[in-house]
Amino acid sequence: MYSPLNSHQGSSSSPAMEQLNEVVDQELDIEENPDEMTEDELEIIEEHDNEGGGVGEQKGDGGNEEPAMPFEKKQRKKKSTVWDDMKIVKLDNGIEKVQCNHCKELFAKSITGATSQHKRHLNACLQKKMAMGEQNRMKQQVLSFTEGPSDGITSITNFSYDHAKVRELASHMVLAHEYAFSMMDHVVFNKFMKVVSPFYKKITRQTVKEDCISTYQLEKRKLKSVLKSASRVSITTDLWKSGQKIQYMVVTGHFVDSDWALQKRVLNFCNVPPPHTGVIIADALSKCFIDWGIENKISSITVDNASYNDACVRRLREDFSLRKRLSIAGKIFHVRCCAHILNLLVQDGLNQLGDVIDTVREGIKYLNNSEGRLNQFAKIAKQLQLPSRKLILDCPTRWNSTYLMLASALDFKDVFPRYEDIDRGFTMFQVITSGCK
Repeated sequence: MYSPLNSHQGSSSSPAMEQLNEVVDQELDIEENPDEMTEDELEIIEEHDNEGGGVGEQKGDGGNEEPAMPFEKKQRKKKSTVWDDMKIVKLDNGIEKVQCNHCKELFAKSITGATSQHKRHLNACLQKKMAMGEQNRMKQQVLSFTEGPSDGITSITNFSYDHAKVRELASHMVLAHEYAFSMMDHVVFNKFMKVVSPFYKKITRQTVKEDCISTYQLEKRKLKSVLKSASRVSITTDLWKSGQKIQYMVVTGHFVDSDWALQKRVLNFCNVPPPHTGVIIADALSKCFIDWGIENKISSITVDNASYNDACVRRLREDFSLRKRLSIAGKIFHVRCCAHILNLLVQDGLNQLGDVIDTVREGIKYLNNSEGRLNQFAKIAKQLQLPSRKLILDCPTRWNSTYLMLASALDFKDVFPRYEDIDRGFTMFQVITSGCK
């Protein structure tokens, strides 16, 4: 076939010119017979075009490019799919190689631009198969239909399963509702989650435990950054014993944030083993202050009237005084708990009714010790059409619970004498009735 370059060729053509003529002949064949073009031929032409090897781009001695020949094709981007998973890299010695994006294996770069070798590798590349399998499993998109609030128009949105977000919310659920870590291993719960989302992957108890700790650390860092902007922090603390006879101390910080809003945050909740001396409690509080970076920002500490708290506050006051960190010369450093003082006042007044309150308390204990007694007591209350409330047993050290106990006994004052007719062991109804008056 005739080529415009044949007129410039002599009998002793260079190998480069022969290769160039071969490419031009292929282009002319494609233009005349486009249906007979093979995939390899298309890739050769594409590679040739991308390298800027247009036939008309001949440079003179001055290095200026001459106008392009009339048959020069417009440069096109690479269309072969292999370049989605491979790239051309240049080695230290200047040689260009083709590298797989998945396994990083290197291949020789074809002069003609052929990619058949690369396709065969990608079809067998194990790392690519693993990556594509994980991508398809984790990022499958499901169409979800959302109906508009007013116009009733239904829109279609894409749903993508995010396992990391599921783990984060699972840890929040366990923390907010105080669920056991073993909940994540419950069979029915995992079946439920599979129904909610087919892409759900089981989260083990160990995983959710680690996620809860990570969530705590993340929230702690956020709170630390907020406390940095606070100039002063007031502390309230208290100790109590759990049902397992373990002593705990809670430390709460009160401060005004940058928006002038009063904030309250629990800073620590820890076990404080006995003995509960002022030195031990002061040491525990100091460690808490240092951990949160507020050891120089404490304005006041509110505690109850226990003797060990007085010793604790004295030690902390001395420490703050040495570092010259007391506000108003320490006049408001020690604040006594108002609720505790009020409780002492009310308890002193209730001592005047000590016998009556003790009798009511023992009578309710007697009824609560047997389910049969409570059922019989409830039947009598139902016959009298009284409200279906339960008898309340108080905590002797809390005056408000004593008030609730007396109020509930007052509601059932007509039930006590009728119950005494059934249960001869209940002989204190007269005292209870007189007390309710």
